[in-house]
This record gives sequence, C-alpha cells and structure tokens, in this order.
Amino acid sequence: MMRIEEVFPGLHPGSAIRGLRLREGLTQEQLAGLLGVKRTNLSEMENGKRPIGKIMAKRLAQALKTDYKVFL
Repeated sequence: MMRIEEVFPGLHPGSAIRGLRLREGLTQEQLAGLLGVKRTNLSEMENGKRPIGKIMAKRLAQALKTDYKVFL
C-alpha cells in the first residue's frame, strides 16, 4: 500500500486529520477533547511535526469515521 506522501508530495497523514476534522465540523479543540489530548499535540500531528502511532491512528479513525490506515 502506498503512503500518502508518495501519491501526493507535500501532503502527510496530518493533512488527512485536518481535512476529515473539517468535514466533521470540528475545531482542533473539540477533536482534541474527543481524543483526550492537548490541542497543541493535535496541531503538531496536523502539521506533520508529531508522529501518529497506531493507537492514536485508531482513535482518530473512530472520531473521524474513517479507516485508521489513512493516518499511518
């Protein structure tokens, strides 16, 4: 399976977080609350500055109604 960066250079899994978060009408603060993380941590994930592990990917997937593999 290809990673998002291979198909769309310049994009990263954090881009998917942002897009799906906006699709669901959530602010960073709201999504961070659902995930039980600080907003700054979520912001860093969205900006590709913090890695997204498998456990977090599954939590994001549940909150954003998608497959966790999108975030890996």
